[in-house]
Amino acid sequence: MIVNDAESREHKRFSAVSRAIQSILISTLIVLVVIMVIQIKHLQGTARVINYAGLVRGATQRLVKLEIVGVHDNELVQYLDDILEDLKHDGGSYGLASLKDANYQGRLDSLIDYWGKLKKEIRDARDCGYEATDIVAMSETYFRLADETVSAAEAYSNKEAKQMRLVEILSAVDMLILFLLITEQSLSSMRISRKNRILEQKAYIDVHTGLPNKSRCEELFSDMSFIKEPTACLMFDLNNLKNANDTLGHSAGDQLIASFARVLRNVIPAKDFVGRYGGDEFVVILYDITENTVNSLLTQLHNEVMQFNRCGNNIPISYAQGWAVSTDYTDCTLRTLFDKADHFMYTNKVKVKSK
Repeated sequence: MIVNDAESREHKRFSAVSRAIQSILISTLIVLVVIMVIQIKHLQGTARVINYAGLVRGATQRLVKLEIVGVHDNELVQYLDDILEDLKHDGGSYGLASLKDANYQGRLDSLIDYWGKLKKEIRDARDCGYEATDIVAMSETYFRLADETVSAAEAYSNKEAKQMRLVEILSAVDMLILFLLITEQSLSSMRISRKNRILEQKAYIDVHTGLPNKSRCEELFSDMSFIKEPTACLMFDLNNLKNANDTLGHSAGDQLIASFARVLRNVIPAKDFVGRYGGDEFVVILYDITENTVNSLLTQLHNEVMQFNRCGNNIPISYAQGWAVSTDYTDCTLRTLFDKADHFMYTNKVKVKSK
């Protein structure tokens, strides 16, 4: 990373801790989901138990009514026997679950025990007539016991539902914490990346002019692909920088460099590249250009410099220039144009000094 070592180490520590916590949270979430699936299955089984316990309650009342009118339904008796057996023990023909709840099991045992007594009373009613038995009163008692059994099953179901809601809440909290950790880790990575980009940009920026520095220029010239669109490379060299440094001090020289950079950047279109190649040298790359446009820009630059120099408070700017256009060469790269422009610039500099 480009960011400072302390911040980099802190980010790595946070990422490592965050990943460890995320692993724990994901494992916990998996366990909670498994528990929730099991609880859903249990709830479905409990719902079937409640449904069949309710059937016992209603079907027994129907059986008693049939016996009172003299209709004997042995199949219904067997049906009720099978359901009660299935409610008590797993693996019956109806696939009912035996609820692991003491209150429910106690109510169910009482119901089964009383069902045996009620069946005996039904047999007596068949032999002697229902008027000579307590079948009606006993059926009411049985209804109450069946109702209590259903209520016990419903209470057990509610307890299971509460446990499931707790698991749902824990799962939601787990997912929320996991989301926050992932979000924070992503934001932290974005902050580091943004700082890296800023530092990378600063690494390519000349502090005195705000223009791309020599490293950025060399990066452009390292592209060895042939130029396909008309492109021009311009080189500029300040003639009087050394004199300004020697006579007025380096601050004056820095001011001269900054002034020329500002004028140059104002003249050259924003789509094109302007950089400080180092010392008193500047480089410009013009894209999709013609020689007439190059000449027009150079004339505009000359006029801007003259206008600048007419202001008496400024250190006058004097420069040499050289340029080359890709259309003048075959199999031309940016490095080729730079070398040509640099050569022409120094030729121009010699001419300027000889005057």
